[in-house]
Amino acid sequence: MLLERFRAGAGAGAHDACDSLFRSYYARLVAVAESMLRERAAAEDVAQDVMVELWRRRESIVLETSLRAYLFRAVRNRALNHIRHQRVAPRADLEAAADLAGAAADRDVMEGELNAALRAAVGDLPDRCREVFELSRVQGLKYAEIAETLGISIKTVEAQMGKAIRVLRVRLAAWLPEARGFEPPEGPE
Repeated sequence: MLLERFRAGAGAGAHDACDSLFRSYYARLVAVAESMLRERAAAEDVAQDVMVELWRRRESIVLETSLRAYLFRAVRNRALNHIRHQRVAPRADLEAAADLAGAAADRDVMEGELNAALRAAVGDLPDRCREVFELSRVQGLKYAEIAETLGISIKTVEAQMGKAIRVLRVRLAAWLPEARGFEPPEGPE
C-alpha cells in the first residue's frame, strides 16, 4: 500500500509515502552503510543517494523482492562502489601527479634545449648583428637608443635586426615548427 502511494506521482500522497519510507528505513540504511564504510558522513551520503534514486525512479522501478530487500541491496551496492572508488582514487591521483611531473620535466628539458640552441644561434650571428639584437631583445633598448649607443643610423639598426631575425628563424625552425608563417614583432622604436 505504501509503495503504491509512493508510485502515485508528485501529489501529496506520494510525498507522504516518501516521508514514511524515509522515516522507516533511513536510520537502518545508514547503519548498514556505516558498518561497511566505517565513516558516518559517507554512510549518510550513500543512504541519501539510494533514497533519492528511489524517488526518481518511483514510477518505473520494478521490484523482484520486497522494498526493504531492494533498499538494503541498493545501499550495500553503493557502499561497495564507494569503497572501490576510495581504492582507485588515490592511485589515479598518483598517476595524474606522475603525468604532470613527467610533463613538467619534459617541458623543462625542452625549454633548456631551446635556450641553449637560441644562445648558440645568437652567438653565431655576425658581431654587429648580434650586438644590435642583444641591445634590442635583451637590454630592451629602442632602435633610436641602439643607433645612438652604437653610432649608427636607425636604418642600419633595422637592417641588422631584420637580418638577425631571419637567421634565427632559420636556425631555430626545428625548435618552433608551429611558427611557420610567424612574423617577428616590430622592434621598439
